[in-house]
Amino acid sequence: MGLRAPLASEGAKGKGEVASHCPGAAGGIEARVMTDAPADTLTIVLSQMTQAVGDLAANAEAMRSVRARHGDADLIVYPELQLIGYPPEDLVLKPALAARAATLLAELAAETADGGPAMLVGSVERDGPHLYNVVALLDGGRIVAVRRKHELPNYGTFDEKRVFAPGPLPDVVEWRGVKLGLPICEDGWLPTVCRHLAAQGAELLISVNGSPYEIDKDDRRLSHVFGIRVAETRLPLAFLNRIGGQDELVFDGCSFVLNADGSTAHRLADWEAEERVTHWAKDADGRWICAPGVVAAWDDHPADIYHAMTIALRDYVTRNRFPGVVLGLSGGIDSAICAAIAADALGPDKVWCVMLPSRFTSKESLDDAARCADMIGCRLDTIPIVPAVEAFDTMLEGSFADRDVDITEENVQSRIRGVTLMALSNKFGPMLLTTGNKSEMSVGYATIYGDMAGGYNPLKDAYKTTVFALAKWRNAHAPRLSRNPVAPVMPERIITKPPSAELRPDQKDEDSLPPYEDLDRMLHMLVEEEASVDDVVARYGFDRDAVARIERLLAIAEYKRRQAPPGVKLSTRNFGRDRRYPITHGFRTA
Repeated sequence: MGLRAPLASEGAKGKGEVASHCPGAAGGIEARVMTDAPADTLTIVLSQMTQAVGDLAANAEAMRSVRARHGDADLIVYPELQLIGYPPEDLVLKPALAARAATLLAELAAETADGGPAMLVGSVERDGPHLYNVVALLDGGRIVAVRRKHELPNYGTFDEKRVFAPGPLPDVVEWRGVKLGLPICEDGWLPTVCRHLAAQGAELLISVNGSPYEIDKDDRRLSHVFGIRVAETRLPLAFLNRIGGQDELVFDGCSFVLNADGSTAHRLADWEAEERVTHWAKDADGRWICAPGVVAAWDDHPADIYHAMTIALRDYVTRNRFPGVVLGLSGGIDSAICAAIAADALGPDKVWCVMLPSRFTSKESLDDAARCADMIGCRLDTIPIVPAVEAFDTMLEGSFADRDVDITEENVQSRIRGVTLMALSNKFGPMLLTTGNKSEMSVGYATIYGDMAGGYNPLKDAYKTTVFALAKWRNAHAPRLSRNPVAPVMPERIITKPPSAELRPDQKDEDSLPPYEDLDRMLHMLVEEEASVDDVVARYGFDRDAVARIERLLAIAEYKRRQAPPGVKLSTRNFGRDRRYPITHGFRTA
């Protein structure tokens, strides 16, 4: 198409050169790659892809495969820390990991001597006692430039200052006569680095990212962060993000290209791998402009939340090599939506549901669970727990002889269910899913070693009102990335009936808790906004004692949450990675 600039290894060489200050480049000597005359057209491929944290060989091979498919491009761009995987957490402190990364990066660089595209690769670099988060430009068989991340995020889910040293304000990289600015993730979220690069004469910003999903974050990235960087610098910008799940984080992609006038030239799909070819040319004033391409539509609510749960669960199960999942299907909405998410993530053949009725389980719940499993298309077994409950009653009757029946006996039932499900997991191999929502986990309305037992919880960061919204949406839609594209997936009665744990006669959740709509408003302010009891009362007019009780329950349930399984982060303040409270403390706002 006439848009490809000649590679350094092709034909006669011009006078330009690119210098690297990377200690590892060319044995510690500045690697120099001679270039032709400055390019006035470029073809840049943005590779929105997943990563396997710690599997450097697999990540390198995946990058090679992308490069092999785009031999006519000038540059292939990969996400932040693509070689080692993001976030590496303390794994990156192992000296062997940095050493292996250096070896593989040198191998990838050597492969660019073939006359094919250059590569912009995220990796780590050790320099004496310091470890840096870097991006390396590989071209002409060499590491021609390395830039270190300057702004290290240290809030919420991020703690990069624990493991990385900050690099200096990065210089531009002159490559093929083009001055590239290479802000790494947080470098673009704050203004300093991009302003510095613009002042140095950068012509084009390429920002590689490891930006995890949060509700409404895609618009925040495009309009309220990187759109502002473009307006401030008057430079075009390519934002590239990874996809896929990593423990409690999930990455949604949503990569894009903005021209200097703020217009969107490209938007890549959310949640899906994509290799977007972008074509760049200089206008009459010598400024780079990206030719327009596909502007993908991104998920609205709650489809984005549902896809976050699905992708996170899929990658957690498959990368930890479980053959599938098992879960208790109670006939209630939480377990029903978890079963649907699991079938969408893995396929219904990898989802094993188990109904564990007690003497308090209603026929309605039995029927609803059976119908739900049939609609999803997954296996359902029924294992009554009555014999085990009776055995425990007999075992404990001497010790409990002078005590009334209370919540203890309710918790025994839940723990019997947990033991039973864990036995199936141990015997046959599927991972046990737990199904408690964020409302319950906030106030401790869950049984430790009972319904909290399991390896992963898709609903950990979803309030009960969110669960209702997801169930209604999923009953009306088959998600585009589903491995079980059927709808509806549960009887309507599961959504409309009052929630109940069914651990005593005629039990309802609202016997112990405020209505979920009220409870979730209280919790959102107390958790996400760190509000006081008085703040909550002032906004909603709730009874002050009721809000104070919820604050107290939130505080005393911290020990349970510390022992809960991981689950996908959806909000700005999930339990675990974001909200890290002491178990033992005496502070209350009321």
